[in-house]
Amino acid sequence: MTDKATLEAPTCGPEEIASESAKAPSTEPSGEVAAAESPGEAQAPTPQELAPQAPVPAAPAASKPAPPSEDVPSAPLLLTMEDVSDSSVTVSWEPPERLGRLGLQGYVLELCREGASEWVPMNARPMMVTQQTVRNLALGDKFFLRVAAVSSAGAGPPAVLEQPIHIQEVIEAPKIRVPRHLRQTYIRQVGETVNLQIPFQGSPKPQASWTHNGHALDSQRVNVRTGDQDSILFIRSAQRSDSGCYELTVRLEGLEAKAAIDILVIEKPGPPSSIRLLDVWGCNAALEWTPPQDTGNTELLGYTVQKADKKTGQWFTVLERYHPTTCTISDLIVGNAYSFRVFSENLCGLSTSAAVTKELARIQKAGIVAKPKGFVERDFSEAPSFTQPLADHTSTPGYSTQLFCSVRASPKPKIIWMKNKMDIQGDPKYRALSEQGVCTLEIRKPSPFDSGVYTCKAINVLGEASVDCRLEVKGGSEALDKQGSIPKPQWPSPELDMGPLDQEAWERKRRLCPSVLCRLLSRTPDGFAPWYLPGLLPQRLEPSSQE
Repeated sequence: MTDKATLEAPTCGPEEIASESAKAPSTEPSGEVAAAESPGEAQAPTPQELAPQAPVPAAPAASKPAPPSEDVPSAPLLLTMEDVSDSSVTVSWEPPERLGRLGLQGYVLELCREGASEWVPMNARPMMVTQQTVRNLALGDKFFLRVAAVSSAGAGPPAVLEQPIHIQEVIEAPKIRVPRHLRQTYIRQVGETVNLQIPFQGSPKPQASWTHNGHALDSQRVNVRTGDQDSILFIRSAQRSDSGCYELTVRLEGLEAKAAIDILVIEKPGPPSSIRLLDVWGCNAALEWTPPQDTGNTELLGYTVQKADKKTGQWFTVLERYHPTTCTISDLIVGNAYSFRVFSENLCGLSTSAAVTKELARIQKAGIVAKPKGFVERDFSEAPSFTQPLADHTSTPGYSTQLFCSVRASPKPKIIWMKNKMDIQGDPKYRALSEQGVCTLEIRKPSPFDSGVYTCKAINVLGEASVDCRLEVKGGSEALDKQGSIPKPQWPSPELDMGPLDQEAWERKRRLCPSVLCRLLSRTPDGFAPWYLPGLLPQRLEPSSQE
């Protein structure tokens, strides 16, 4: 069972419907029913079988006796018109309170045009729906509708709409949709075209009209074309007089909608009225000017100030979009003469001409007298003092080592290096360096005999200072005896015995004749010299007498 059906209204008039009903006893109208027929449904009763209930045209008398009231259903409830358009109408109802003993087969919807007496069924067979739509109605039609419940025993009393239905064109209220870019002031320059397309809605077609500042448009300058859905305002060459508020009004049968659009036509401003040079001092010049008389039909964005020196005549911009009417130009070159000019600026750009100063701003050379302050020379003389002392150091035989310290003194001090209180300057085994107050002593390939106390002494005219450190050169592991101590050196043979081989004796014997040392080396076991003999060789051979 469906809840809604769509029907088509008959296209014939009331007289034709009456004549056709008299000729044929069929209950189906001349028009076709659009709703589908359900299987098992009985044929709809004739209009004569329906009891007249409407206050409008009465139905003809029934040819058959009325069936018992217990067998036929009662009238449907709450018959209501849901919707009406320019070509259709939709009605709905509720089932009757009493369906009858034989059950309900459906509903029959009937139409009676105004001025006619015949009720024309809209559906040939009863339909089990409670809402139906009648289509293909003509504008201007006026008719009544009623619906009756049908059972196998016959049709019950109908429910009739109290008011007739009038088919007329549906009026849609006019509405104007202003584009987003036109919701603010629409700015154009002089000479440009203005083309505004404003869409609107309304049914039937509404009437559109334009006004300019509350007055009718000048048809010689402004063209308007209105269509079904929009209105176009066109100005071929805009002038400043075209600025203002344009209002579009759309009217439809007492309803209207309005939209206002602001148009501003602008052009470049005029130059400042006057300009004068107020003052020149040092490398500065002060200017003052008056605003232009014509701003170009819009607000000014500011002023542009330029300068030009007399020698080159080239203009350079100093200030841009400057709002006050007075300014001070600084950083002018001494000895030059300058001219100044000022432009006005708005949305269209700079003015075509500028206001130029009549006088030149000459930057004079001022006499400069130097007044040097008395300079007090500071005495940086200082006695030597060590800012970083020497540190005790341990070295390995055969690897060069360095000793460092730093001294501060003025004038530059003389640096003396000593070992065990003895001056070692001139000895090629040592190399002394001094740079930027940092003193360095390099000991080349030290041996255990280079161990001792090293002293760095700094001397200048204001005094002297010294620092000490101890250097220890440890031998290799092969020089250790079984108890882990260094064995006492001995002479390789009795005939070469020179006495106790302590450190002082070796220091005295360092300058032995090379031939004696060679004999010492040749008599060592396996042809190898002990670890202490290489230290006996002098770094620089000098003639000396044999003992």
